[in-house]
Amino acid sequence: MKKALITGITGQDGSYLLELLLEKGYEVHGIIRRTSMPNTARIEHILNDSAKKSRVFLHFGDLSSSSNLLRLIEEIKPDEIYNLAAQSQVYVSFEIPEYTSEVTGLGAVRLLEAIRVSKRKIKYFQAASSEIFGLADEVPQKETTFLCPRNPYGVSKLYAYNMTSVYRRTYNMFNCSGILYSHESPRRSENFVTRKITKAIAKIVSNKQKELLLGNLDDKRDWGFAKDYVEAMWLMLQQDVCEDYVIATGELHSVREFLQEAFAIVNLDWEKYVKIDKQFLRPLDKISLFAGDSSKARKKLGWEPKTSFKELVRLMVEEDLRSEGITL
Repeated sequence: MKKALITGITGQDGSYLLELLLEKGYEVHGIIRRTSMPNTARIEHILNDSAKKSRVFLHFGDLSSSSNLLRLIEEIKPDEIYNLAAQSQVYVSFEIPEYTSEVTGLGAVRLLEAIRVSKRKIKYFQAASSEIFGLADEVPQKETTFLCPRNPYGVSKLYAYNMTSVYRRTYNMFNCSGILYSHESPRRSENFVTRKITKAIAKIVSNKQKELLLGNLDDKRDWGFAKDYVEAMWLMLQQDVCEDYVIATGELHSVREFLQEAFAIVNLDWEKYVKIDKQFLRPLDKISLFAGDSSKARKKLGWEPKTSFKELVRLMVEEDLRSEGITL
């Protein structure tokens, strides 16, 4: 039985990856932070399943402690490590740039160093981000596109991405990064615009909310389904040769399009409910054209996104409606 260690196991990606690895027959270990309130809602359905729970082990810790990471690696002896932990909100990274750098950037180095010191043959996946491209000089972006992030989150992700490559080349470690474009799901944090929209729609329909405040509606993103993207993570670690891959749909859709699609599902005119609030406009907020060219992943991994933009929006809206006791 293969063993995998996931950082960020209680997050959106971590929860879907946990499900996938259990389906593949893995024993899965996850690192969770010690907090006053448990944060396991996204994986509670697995922890309540006695058959699956027997192969899931949670360990307290975080990416700030090198000694703890090394101890966990020595105890667990994982075959694969997936580093999904991060301070992952762009606008928050402007408010707490030092913390973002500490966790998202240096945290990855502590994990890489712990693997190196352990001398174990471990396959390592680093979750990179399309934010490392910044104001990209080409659309769509691919693995060779010039990297120039424009925010603290992107800079931190680029540092982790580069260090993953440095450790691969210097120590002959099996390290690879997935340059992940925006990927959403019903498990997405409510602080992200897509979930903020679908959550608001459910509350508007149930008469608990009257308006939705947003920032730049013209910002365009390459949105995929998180469940599809974790499959790409797993596939990357099953290869004989480790390489970095862009994981994306290649389609661009604006926040405005997401609004139109989402409100149409409940037969409402989005313009009657949405207002622009300057507090949600990011510094250096220009129209971004983050569209990924995933042809390398499609060719070498045999991966492709299974869920369309329309299907993704409907999945999210219907799930938030259900949480309010509403079915279409």
